[in-house]
Amino acid sequence: MIDEEFICENCKKKVNKLNYSARDHCPYCLYSKHVDISPGDRLNNCKGLLVPIGIEKFKNTFKIIFKCNKCGQIHKNIIANDDNMDLIIELSIAK
Repeated sequence: MIDEEFICENCKKKVNKLNYSARDHCPYCLYSKHVDISPGDRLNNCKGLLVPIGIEKFKNTFKIIFKCNKCGQIHKNIIANDDNMDLIIELSIAK
């Protein structure tokens, strides 16, 4: 599993490693990049931006629902401890 720093392609902020799992989205704007086939493998060739479109309950936490702006695939990632909770709340009530 690859956990690495990156510059968010949406908001341009520097995103630090998560240090407890593979970092898979920006904690500031919640956007992601379509780089994984399996979590943290960085083997997907699409490389489109994953736009956050919703939230769903998952066990004792939540997942962000993304739609790729390049291939249209729906993708889900568990929220991270440092995610922008205001945006999480907005996504949870947006319909």
